[in-house]
Amino acid sequence: MRKSLFFFLFLFLAGLGKPAIAQPATSEPVRGVWITNVASDALRSREQIQKAVRNCKEYGFNHLFVVVWNGGYTLYPSRVQKKYIGIAQDPAFAGRDPLREMIEEAHAQGIKVHAWFEFGFSYAYRDSNNRWLQRYPAWAGRNNKGGLLQKNGFYWWNALHPGPQKLVVSLIKEVVANYEVDGVQGDDRLPAMPSEGGYDPYTVGQYALAHGGVLPPSDPKQKQWLQWRADQLSAFGRSIYQEVKSIRPGCIVSWAPSIYPWSKEEYLQDWPAWLEGGYADLVFPQLYRYNGKAYESILKQLSEQVPLSLRTKVYPGILTSLGDGYQASDSLMRQFISLNRRYGFEGEVFFYYETLNRIQGSLYKN
Repeated sequence: MRKSLFFFLFLFLAGLGKPAIAQPATSEPVRGVWITNVASDALRSREQIQKAVRNCKEYGFNHLFVVVWNGGYTLYPSRVQKKYIGIAQDPAFAGRDPLREMIEEAHAQGIKVHAWFEFGFSYAYRDSNNRWLQRYPAWAGRNNKGGLLQKNGFYWWNALHPGPQKLVVSLIKEVVANYEVDGVQGDDRLPAMPSEGGYDPYTVGQYALAHGGVLPPSDPKQKQWLQWRADQLSAFGRSIYQEVKSIRPGCIVSWAPSIYPWSKEEYLQDWPAWLEGGYADLVFPQLYRYNGKAYESILKQLSEQVPLSLRTKVYPGILTSLGDGYQASDSLMRQFISLNRRYGFEGEVFFYYETLNRIQGSLYKN
């Protein structure tokens, strides 16, 4: 913790001569919610989208983070995806464009829409014989035993391989060029890869090339090896940022990683470097905790990491429910909001919409 505190102090002092770093990416605090296509009906029809937008307006939300890439499919009709696997979009949404519908409905209510690339560098969930793997086996991530890279049921590409990197960039550029989205977002799977990965032939070769022929250590958590892979992903995050801004400078690029330093140790996400490097307009660390005491503890850690000069760029992510039966009460969610304000964070994003749908009135007083 002391090391990360010193790191952010350096970031703050270095930024004194660069006032642009401290400027907010939005004119008002972000008060948002993630809208999923899993365990949710919000995107099932135009009527459901209209209902969701009305509810979000009533709840006081001003930013919607709408999934566009999940389960190895785009939810919108994609020429890029069709080129790669012959299927234009998730079959469940065939004949519709839920992203366009959401943008039209939300913008009519003065609410911003972000295209959320939820699946990131994961290509399948609990499916070791996925269409993507069959078509592009060289993209697969590998662990130190040579097995397919998987974590918590998700199968991962090698996020350092130029193949999946080109795919992800092409999908993001497609959305920014063709839709009036207010932003695009990666999360704990973009830019990311489980730290157990990197033992595929391509990455081993690149590492050896950069280290005089020395091969990566067998320990995936070895410090220098961990940092080298994290740095490669940070560079990729920078390239995404630059590509988006080259198409539409005003489009917000945001990331929703896990809390630091766990994010780097487990998923190679060195997001403080993204802030320092200037390729993160907004960051929403996932402070997913089940009660007020645990939440305040992790929030205090975040407040110590992030200097006041960057508070307009960093907003906590709040968990409302999970598939294990956990459901945050209205009073607990309001407690989380109150704690955020106490620690100097003026907004937050909730995961996820469907479990907020029973709230009476706004979560916010203004």
